[in-house]
Amino acid sequence: MAYPYQVTTLDQYNTAYKKSVDDPEAFWGDIASNFLWRKRWDKVLDWNFTEPNIKWFLNGKLNITENCLDRHLGSLGNKPAIIWEPNDPEEHHRVLTYRELHNKVLQFGNVLKNNGVKKGDRVCIYMGMVPELAVAVLACARIGAIHSVVFGGFSAQSIADRLQDAQAEFVITCDGAYRGNKEIPLKGVIDDALIQCKFVKKVIVLTRTRTPVSMIKGRDVWWEDEIKKVETQGNPYCEAEEMDAEDPLFILYTSGSTGKPKGVVHSTAGYMVYTAYSFVNVFQYQPGDIHFCTADIGWITGHSYIVYGPLAAGATTMIYEGIPTFPDAGRFWSIVDKYKVNILYTAPTAIRSLMGFGLGPVQNHDLSSLKVLGTVGEPINEEAWHWYDEHIGKKKCPIVDTWWQTETGGVLISNLAGVTPSKPSFATLPLPGVQPILVDEKGQEVKGNGVSGNLCIKFPWPSILRTTYGDHERCRQNYFATYDSLYFTGDGCLRDENGNYRITGRVDDVLNVSGHRIGTAEVENAINMHAGVVESAIVGFPHEIKGQGIYAYVIYDGSHGDEELARKDIMQTVSRIIGPIAKPDKIQFVSGLPKTRSGKIMRRILRKIAEGEMDNLGDTSTLLDPGVVNEIKGGKI
Repeated sequence: MAYPYQVTTLDQYNTAYKKSVDDPEAFWGDIASNFLWRKRWDKVLDWNFTEPNIKWFLNGKLNITENCLDRHLGSLGNKPAIIWEPNDPEEHHRVLTYRELHNKVLQFGNVLKNNGVKKGDRVCIYMGMVPELAVAVLACARIGAIHSVVFGGFSAQSIADRLQDAQAEFVITCDGAYRGNKEIPLKGVIDDALIQCKFVKKVIVLTRTRTPVSMIKGRDVWWEDEIKKVETQGNPYCEAEEMDAEDPLFILYTSGSTGKPKGVVHSTAGYMVYTAYSFVNVFQYQPGDIHFCTADIGWITGHSYIVYGPLAAGATTMIYEGIPTFPDAGRFWSIVDKYKVNILYTAPTAIRSLMGFGLGPVQNHDLSSLKVLGTVGEPINEEAWHWYDEHIGKKKCPIVDTWWQTETGGVLISNLAGVTPSKPSFATLPLPGVQPILVDEKGQEVKGNGVSGNLCIKFPWPSILRTTYGDHERCRQNYFATYDSLYFTGDGCLRDENGNYRITGRVDDVLNVSGHRIGTAEVENAINMHAGVVESAIVGFPHEIKGQGIYAYVIYDGSHGDEELARKDIMQTVSRIIGPIAKPDKIQFVSGLPKTRSGKIMRRILRKIAEGEMDNLGDTSTLLDPGVVNEIKGGKI
């Protein structure tokens, strides 16, 4: 067995799970002892969910990059750490061995130090999916700076909001990025964001697309020039900063039910231990396997299962710059064929989208190297599960349907590939160390099997979020105040007669669009900023590709006579304020919204209309103006 903590049989899973509940400190202490520590911890766990205050591996000292890189150099130095496939299949791919990646991280760590970055500083990273993105992330961790990666599809306003919240004085970006047939002007977007963020001291710019950019003297420097400076200094070693187990590793912003994105903070040691443990067990990783997670590093999936989890386990991880359908719908399958990929981890949205192209794009490629398939971001529907199983896995690859969140840091509920049973559309069983509980609206536990309720977790796991940056009260309110002494996930859940869990969707004002959480308030705020909009309400509706689409009900003053043009203007406003990912799929203009007499919008009614359930709207007599409901029904798009 490659990893002492790898569970390879159902009996081992049952034993590990029992130990993790009966004696969590001994369980996680054993697993943590497989990693490299500068100083061992004094105590494994100290916690309460009331404040909340959660500490793992108290007073332990380490650096995560020594665990992801240095300790592998002896045995894996010449093995591939990262394989990079560019957007354009004609461009040459790149392979970085563990030794090469280590050298690049040391070099760039020194670049950061030369540019004034110190331990505890926040560094915003806004880059395309190039190997240097992983290098930048690891170099921050090397010197103890806190990275905050922002997905390359976000707008200047979204970046400015995040920079201001984290007070990040340093930015790493590219001149531009390739995504399919598009070029995204990343540096230009950063320049627009920085108009509001005069506190930013340095912007380091990597050359990728050769897009013309404006470089401001004293603030903006080229990545390549800075590397040359380090090389002329005789390429000095970059010492790994000693970090406390609980020092923050990164901030990642996620959308919540209120308008302002919240910066989820993950700690160093607990996050490392849990991502490595979950990676090895969920995917049943074996040394030499090639792991291809198709997510963007701008999301938590990329942090945990492209960068930190695989590298901490000494794995070979793939980074793909492009999209699933470029230059054609066979791109994923050609990548699997080209590199003999063993593990493919992607989103149900991508699978449903590729199903729409039929089997032609699949048939020309050899997929026999695949051993494990995985899905992430949202529950996978049965039809997509069977298509994935039959046509991609050829009915010989277990499918892991992983449930987790930005806040959880790693997978919490999933079958372990080929070890524990799978069930289409079910995440199935919790990983060892994870203690789920279903509760009703009052917070009473819903016991037994064949039941449903709101999904909570009653005991901490090592990679649970520690706080929301700069606002601990918001963390408490969002996750720990709804139900006493429980972490509330915001998801509804069903537990079948065998104890398998199935996530049934959000129970708060958050949508899950293409596996990405988008808060209704955030989109409504963006729509309401359009000059002609009086008020708006957003709900989700079933979308055959994205899982959930965004349906907007908008009260519009009619100043723009052309409704179609007004729709496009509103979409453009949302794109500029949040990013294209949050654009509504449907916009219905209405004269009013269904409100209670106290002024609360009854989204339940709007949601049912958007879903086409016209005859099941419940009691509308208590509304301020019941007549508005019939008008909205009549105008449904």
